[in-house]
Amino acid sequence: MVGYGFMGMAHSQGWRNARSFFDPPLRPRLAALGGRNRDAAGELADRFDWPVVETDWRALVARDDVHVVDVCTPGDTHAEIAVAALEAGKHVLCEKPLANTVAEAEAMAEAAAKAREHGVRSMLGFTYRRVPALSLARRLVAEGRLGRLRHVRARYLQDWLTDPTAPYTWRMSRERAGSGALGDIGAHAVDLAQFLTGEFVSGVSAVTDTFVHERPLPDGGGTGAVTVDDAAVFLGRLDGGALASFEATRYATGRKNALRIELNGDRGSLAFDLEELNVLHFHDATADTVVQGFTRILVTEPEHPYLEAWWPPGHGLGYEHAFAHQAVDLLSAIDAGTDPEPSFADGLRVQRVLAAVEESHEAGGSWTAIPAPATAAETA
Repeated sequence: MVGYGFMGMAHSQGWRNARSFFDPPLRPRLAALGGRNRDAAGELADRFDWPVVETDWRALVARDDVHVVDVCTPGDTHAEIAVAALEAGKHVLCEKPLANTVAEAEAMAEAAAKAREHGVRSMLGFTYRRVPALSLARRLVAEGRLGRLRHVRARYLQDWLTDPTAPYTWRMSRERAGSGALGDIGAHAVDLAQFLTGEFVSGVSAVTDTFVHERPLPDGGGTGAVTVDDAAVFLGRLDGGALASFEATRYATGRKNALRIELNGDRGSLAFDLEELNVLHFHDATADTVVQGFTRILVTEPEHPYLEAWWPPGHGLGYEHAFAHQAVDLLSAIDAGTDPEPSFADGLRVQRVLAAVEESHEAGGSWTAIPAPATAAETA
């Protein structure tokens, strides 16, 4: 694994729980942790029993005992590391968003397509797909329980930047992060809309804003310029015809991690909020009107996705569990010789939406079409 911050810890927990609670066909062994700061990387390595720390990711990729490379670094390094790992014959798991630009994402999707010809697999870490309630939602949509989709509403609200004196981080630099709330959390909303519906965003009309333009540097040596968006709001349309609305902000005071998505069809509706991640709300419009209404489904039964490996019914899961599901799904795909999802091509489709949002904003909110996939690498 390359990276030792917040995502490095989450992924380390996922790999550990994958082998502790599940019985994957391939048993993961933590081989080496990569990070430029040996002391910081060493602290995480000690916590999760990574036996080796490499301060150069190239050395990690070159190791004979490494067969999967897990990329948990800022977005500006995703393309270089992932492409090199794939070309070296290593399977790759890469954190979202796939890259900082469409060009980088295209290169990564192309590299993944070439590697696939040699049995090398790649997967993108849109981990919320593996929250059991959202996996169940996808199943209900695929079964036709919502009928023809009419509306999709997706929003991701956080408040960790509402204090203007909060220190500057790499997430506030376009060079490092690519974008702000749009790519950091808005990408999740876009991916979930496309994952749940099985359709793609075909165009957007958008506006973004930056509320605080300078923030104090953590070392006390002045301020750093915020070069990314703080919030993004955009309308969209899915290629199946449904209308969609999206909102992403890190300035929603009082909202800690409120990823909410609602789908409305002519036969029913679904609603989910990450702050109640064990719950899915479902409305069956075909039921007798006397008993119609949203049903609160507590998604903890062994028949629900991923739940058979965990606790008795009613004992809820948490944020970290989806990372174990992600690891198990990747291991199972590698063993079966199948392509795991989401793919780098899926990540490229999200990247095109993010780019269209920024293009629309620059054009004063005008409607911006999103091109359909043009090559085999973009449809895999």
